Amino acid sequence: MEVIRTRALRGPNLWSHHTAVEVIVSCPPEEQSIATLAGFEQRLRARFGTIGALRPTGTSDAVPLARVLEVAALSLQAQAGCPVTFSRTTATLEDGIYQTVVEYTEEAVGRRAVELAESLINAALADTPFDLAAALAELADLDEDVRLGPSTGAIVNAAVARDIPFRRLTDGSMVMFGWGSKQRRIQAAEMDTTGAIGETIAQDKELTKKLLHAAGVPVPIGRSVEDEADAWKAAQEIGLPVVVKPKDGNQGKGVTVNIMSKEHLEAAFRTAKEFRDDVMVERYLPGHDYRLLVIGNKLVAAARRDPPQVVGDGKHTVRELVDIVNADPRRGSGHSTSLTKIRFDDIAIARLALQDLQADSVPAHGQRVILRNNANLSTGGTATDVTDDVHPEVAARAVEAAQMIGLDLCGVDVVCDNVLSPIENQRGGVVEVNAAPGLRMHIAPSFGKGRAVGEAIVNTMFAPGENGRIPVVAVTGTNGKTTTVRLIAHLLTASGLRTGMTNTDGVYIEGRQTDSGDCSGPRSARNVLLHPDVDAAVFETARGGILREGLAFDRCQVAVVTNIGMGDHLGLNYITTVEDLAVLKRVIVQNVSESGFAVLNAVDPIVAGMAANCRGKVIFFGADRTHPVIATHLAQGCRTVYVENGHIVAAEGREQHTIPLSAVPITRNGAIGFQVENVMASVAAAWGVGISWDAIRLGLKTFANDSDNAPGRFNVFDYKGATLIADYGHNPDAILALVKAVETMPAKRRVVVISGAGDRRDQDITQQTEILGRAFDDVLLYEDACQRGRVDGEVVALLRSGLNGAPRTSHIEEIYGEFKAIDTALARLQDGDLCLILIDQVEDALAHIAKRIKEA
Repeated sequence: MEVIRTRALRGPNLWSHHTAVEVIVSCPPEEQSIATLAGFEQRLRARFGTIGALRPTGTSDAVPLARVLEVAALSLQAQAGCPVTFSRTTATLEDGIYQTVVEYTEEAVGRRAVELAESLINAALADTPFDLAAALAELADLDEDVRLGPSTGAIVNAAVARDIPFRRLTDGSMVMFGWGSKQRRIQAAEMDTTGAIGETIAQDKELTKKLLHAAGVPVPIGRSVEDEADAWKAAQEIGLPVVVKPKDGNQGKGVTVNIMSKEHLEAAFRTAKEFRDDVMVERYLPGHDYRLLVIGNKLVAAARRDPPQVVGDGKHTVRELVDIVNADPRRGSGHSTSLTKIRFDDIAIARLALQDLQADSVPAHGQRVILRNNANLSTGGTATDVTDDVHPEVAARAVEAAQMIGLDLCGVDVVCDNVLSPIENQRGGVVEVNAAPGLRMHIAPSFGKGRAVGEAIVNTMFAPGENGRIPVVAVTGTNGKTTTVRLIAHLLTASGLRTGMTNTDGVYIEGRQTDSGDCSGPRSARNVLLHPDVDAAVFETARGGILREGLAFDRCQVAVVTNIGMGDHLGLNYITTVEDLAVLKRVIVQNVSESGFAVLNAVDPIVAGMAANCRGKVIFFGADRTHPVIATHLAQGCRTVYVENGHIVAAEGREQHTIPLSAVPITRNGAIGFQVENVMASVAAAWGVGISWDAIRLGLKTFANDSDNAPGRFNVFDYKGATLIADYGHNPDAILALVKAVETMPAKRRVVVISGAGDRRDQDITQQTEILGRAFDDVLLYEDACQRGRVDGEVVALLRSGLNGAPRTSHIEEIYGEFKAIDTALARLQDGDLCLILIDQVEDALAHIAKRIKEA
C-alpha cells in the first residue's frame, strides 16, 4: 500500500460538510482484499483491539487496505479524544487506486493520524510491534497543543451556537467571527474593542491602584521598590504583613503573600525579580481570593480561588498526598481539564518550609498544607463558583474598577472574607485588574456550576439576531461563470453594497483589483471575507478549488449553477463523467443556508436535478416559460426567471417584475443567447440576496461587457469596418454558444483564430474545430503558449483533424504564436468581415488587440 497524495479539505467538500483529510491510496492486487492476507486482521486487532468495524454493516464487499487505513485513522483520533465520526473510502476507475476521506477537527492531528494508521497497517503486515499507547498519547498531546484553549474555545462554541461563522487567524488564540464588514475579532479573552491604553494600565499595577483609589474603589496601599533594602523600608512603612509581586505580572507568577519577616521579604523580592525588573510591595489583605468577571457593564461570574493544598491524614507524607490529589482524573497537565496538577517543585518546598514542613513530613490528620502562595488554577489551585452570592455593592465596585481602567472584558481580583457584604465593611480591597482574563474557572469550576461566559462575550459583540454574516453568492458551472460573477457583483454594487468578488481574472474589492491571476479558489474567497470593507461577496467557485480544499465558507446565501457540460477538465482528479462533475459542482447547492436560494438552470436537466439537494429555496431560470420545469415552478408560485416578449420576467406567485432586453446592453437586444442566460442567472441571484428591483434595473443598464469590465468575455471591437470578438471560450459547449451568438451578427466573411488547452481530452479539443468548421470560412490555428503537458504540434494536429470534411471552411492555416496569429487575421480583414479570436493569454492578448486597433 502506498499513500500517493494527502490533502486537507478545510471546508464543505465533495464528501461531506466536515473538514477532512483526503488521501489517494494505491493498493496492489494482493492488498485489495484483506481476506487474501493470511492472519492480517488478527494481527491488526492484536495491536489495536478497539479499532472500528472494517466492513460496513450489511455489506460483504472485499475490504482493501485503503479501507483499513480509513478506519484506523478515524479510530485513532476518536480514542485520542477527538470528536470525529465521518470517514469513507471509494474506489476510482483506476485499478487499485482509492480515495480515502477521514474527518478531522484539527488538521495537524488528522494528518498525523493518517501517518500513524499507515504505520499500524505496516506493523500488522510485517508482524512487528506497534506502540498503540504512545500513538494515542502523541495524538492527544498534539490535539491539546494545537486546539483552542478553554477560554477561547468557550467563546467559539458560543458563537457557533448562535450560527456565527468563525475563522482562526493564527496558530494561537486570535479568532475572527463573522465576515467582511460585520466581522469581530478576539485574542483569547480579549475583544477587538479593548483599548491598548486600558490594557497598558492594567499591566501597571501601581497605576491601576492609583486610578481605582481615585474612583473610590478600595485597594491595598503600597509602592514600587528598587532593591531589597527599599522593599523592607516599604514594608515597615505599610506595616506587616505585606505582599511582594512583579509590577507587571500575570497568572500569579512571582507573587509572595503574607510576608512577616525581613528574610521572607528578601527571598520574595528575589523571586519577583526573576519575572520582572519592576517590583512592588503592598499591604497584605487577609481573607479569600475572589475573581470577579466583568463583561461590558455587568458582572457575569465570580469564583473563590483557593491555593493548591493537601489535607493531612496522619499516614501519608506531603509528597504522597500530592500524588494522591494529582491522581484525580479531573486534573491534567494543561488547560484541557477543569483542574491542573499541583506542581511539587522548589516553590512548593519553600512554601512548606514556612509551615515547618518538608516533602517527607507526615501532616497530622486534618492539617491543611498550603503548597503555593497564589491561588491560580494554572499552578494547581481550585475555584468555587460564588456568582449567586455576590452582593450588589461588590458587583458595583468590580464594574467601576473595569470602567476606570477602560476594559470591557476583565477579571477583577478581590481579597476579602466573603462576597456577601460590601468590600469596605470587611477591610478588603481590589488587588488587581486583569485584561484577557482566564475563563476556565468560570466555565468549569472545581466546585459549583459553570457560567455561560462565552455566551456573554458573544452577546456583547453581536446584538440579538445578528450572526455576523454578509450575503455570499457562489457561482459555478461549465460556461458563463465569470461574466455571471461580474454582473452579480455589479448589481450588488448598484444597490449600495460594498462588494468583494473573485473570478479567474483576480480579486476585486469595490471594483479595485487587489490580486491577479486565476483567483477562483477558496484561498482568494477567504481573503475577501477577511476584508473589513466588504458588505457582500460574489465568488466564482471552480472545480479545482473544491477538490483541493473544499469551500471557503460554511454556507452561502445564494448558489448559482449556470450549466454542466462536456469538456470542463473531464478526466482530471477522477472526475471522468458529466455526472461526476455535477456531483462536485452541486457542493455549493448543498451548502445553501435554509433561508437562502439555489439559482438553477431549468433547461439543463442535470442542473435542475440539483434542486433536491438544496436546504433552502430554488429559483429556476430559463428562456422558455413553457419548459416543463419552468412551467411547474411557476404554477407552484415559486420564484422563476424567464424571457417573454423581449423582456426578462421575474415571477413569484402573482408578483412580476419585467426588464426589457433592449435595456440590457450585453445581450444586444436579446440576440446573444448565452448572455441572456447569464443575465437571467444574475437577476435571480440579486433577487435571492434581496436587492431592490430599481437597483437591478440600473445595474443591468450600466453593465458594459467590455475588455476592462469583463476581459475575455465576448468583448466586441470595431477594426477598419470589420467586427472583432475576443473570447476565452475553451470547451465545446462554450464554442457552440459562441457560434450561435456570432451567427446572429451579419458578416461577409467569418474568420476564427483558435488554439486549444492541452489539459483537455483529445475528443474535447477536436470537437471544438468540428463545431467551428460548420460556421467559419477561414480558420487560423495557433500553438498555445502553454501546451500543458502536450508535445509541440500535438494540440494543433488535433484541432486540424476536427476540420476534416468541414462543410464551410475553405482556408486553414497553422501559425506559431498567439500574437502572430492575431496579426495575420487582422491584416486580412476587410470591411464587413467578422473575426472571432479565441484568446489564451487574456490580458496580454487584449492589450495586443487594443494596440492594433489604436494603430489602425
